[in-house]
Amino acid sequence: MRPSRSSRPTRRTVLAATAGTTAALALSTTPVRAAEDATDRPDESSLRALVSRMTLEEKVGQLFVMRVYGHSATAPDQADIDTNLEELGVRTAAELIAKYRVGGIIYFTWAHNTRDPHQIAALSNGIQKVSLDQPRGLPVLISTDQEYGAVARVGKPATLFPGAMALGAGGSREDARAVGRIGGAELRALGIRQDYSPVADVNVNPANPVIGVRSFGADPDAVAGLVAAEVKGYQSAGVAATSKHFPGHGDTAVDSHYGFPVITHSRELWSTLDAVPFRAAIRADVDSIMTAHIMVPALDPSGDPATLSHPILTGILREELGYDGLVVTDSLGMEGVRTKYGDDRVPVLALKAGVDQLLNPPSIEVAWNAVLSAVHGGELTEARLDESVLRVLRLKAKLGLLENPYVTDAGVDHTVGTATHRRTADRIAERTTTLLVNEERLLPLSRRRTPRVLVVGADPASPSGTDGPPTTVLATALTELGFTTTTLSTGTAPSAEGIDQAVAAAAGVDAVVVGTYNVTATGSQKTLVERLVATGVPLAAIAIRNPYDVAQLPDVRAYLATYSWTDVELRAAARVIGGAARPRGKLPVAVDRADDPTKVLYPIGYGLTYQVR
Repeated sequence: MRPSRSSRPTRRTVLAATAGTTAALALSTTPVRAAEDATDRPDESSLRALVSRMTLEEKVGQLFVMRVYGHSATAPDQADIDTNLEELGVRTAAELIAKYRVGGIIYFTWAHNTRDPHQIAALSNGIQKVSLDQPRGLPVLISTDQEYGAVARVGKPATLFPGAMALGAGGSREDARAVGRIGGAELRALGIRQDYSPVADVNVNPANPVIGVRSFGADPDAVAGLVAAEVKGYQSAGVAATSKHFPGHGDTAVDSHYGFPVITHSRELWSTLDAVPFRAAIRADVDSIMTAHIMVPALDPSGDPATLSHPILTGILREELGYDGLVVTDSLGMEGVRTKYGDDRVPVLALKAGVDQLLNPPSIEVAWNAVLSAVHGGELTEARLDESVLRVLRLKAKLGLLENPYVTDAGVDHTVGTATHRRTADRIAERTTTLLVNEERLLPLSRRRTPRVLVVGADPASPSGTDGPPTTVLATALTELGFTTTTLSTGTAPSAEGIDQAVAAAAGVDAVVVGTYNVTATGSQKTLVERLVATGVPLAAIAIRNPYDVAQLPDVRAYLATYSWTDVELRAAARVIGGAARPRGKLPVAVDRADDPTKVLYPIGYGLTYQVR
């Protein structure tokens, strides 16, 4: 739905809708340029005047960023209405905004917010109209997790780029900035103005179950450079970047969605490892920083998660690192922040710690009323809320939301998933594909010597909005290069029967390409690959998620790493295998030996290459 001419606000009507904000807001008419200093920002007095006219309930609402189910702000499907009623106590996004006056809404694929670009744009416009129609209505800051790679909420036909660890393998700050700039432009065209990316965690733990390939790598300086570049890219496109997860989630074997991780780094190690990318993000004027639901005893011995820690968020982030931008929590529905305190205490303690935005609490009714009660009871002052509301409004003004929060169908058509953007993604992906093993120059495969190829292996559920499954994407790409392919999906836990079928199929081909996904020492994926190697048919393996798979399979003669199983990365790997592109990636993390993890098998910076025709 494109807003009608009458529904699209002029500067005058939007300012009226925001309670007569002064003409100083004209400074936000250049939202695609990140503010370099305070003189580029809207007049502070006009924003403070806006805060002063808000009711306490409206101020509380501005601090929340909520999920809501459905493809439409006013007319979602009945199943989504039912889920909204069950989880939120409202039927629609419109009712959520009217009841709680939320300042932000986050889009998820699983919440059915992101069907296709024009639907997303219409949803965004509907949300903005509903919010502006409220008394003293304000535009909504719409956000999402568009990290690319393994985590993306907006899928095809939007452009999908390689994820962070792939970009780490490419090592190009220019490419990272291009991902932010192009990705940001596409998100903005959809009405999404805040992206919870890039991940600033330094992934030094191969067993990390929640960060892993979402990180740029294990070298803090390299991660810092790529984080800063991607921040600048997003913000040059008029989208707020969000570096996460402060103070650093890269060295944990516990997923904070389901448990409460403890980081045992010393204060000195934290400063030289985890803090480095966040310092770089702050120097790059990052608009927002997301907290982590982790305990770091060296930074705060109280046992509180960082999200609720005044010593960490105020003492370190605000005072020591000098950050005065927006601080947003990770989802308050995650177990890591709910272990020690109840859902009514978490939002209050987060605000007391120094948080500005409260993301996705399990119950908006419980959380919203808890904050309101804390102010009425004196635990929180209204002045403390004003600080965070002001930061929220500063960001909305910087992003141009107070001038014109709407988007158009024409903007979607001209920006989202263009051929130029997709070609850029393909070129970037080719620079990330990493060749770890190539004995006897098995790769690239030759269409003349090895024309018949069996593509086999793991087919995990594809990241949002990609074609998948991985075996099919690889086979299709190799077929386009002139090979004759056969596809056999064996899954992430191949059965004995499936392994036998794969071995039998290998007898009739000239080469095998197998995709591996988080191989373990005792898992059946390892058995599958070892059985295929034993056939004597030339075999190339691709680690389609973690590059550590290569350590479990020492007999494989050719091994690639793609760092994710999205289409763009798998197609690039196929071009490398088929000789249409040369491998150029270098490991951004070390791969340790499987039999002795104290010894490095492949160090950071390792990667082979070859010339192609």
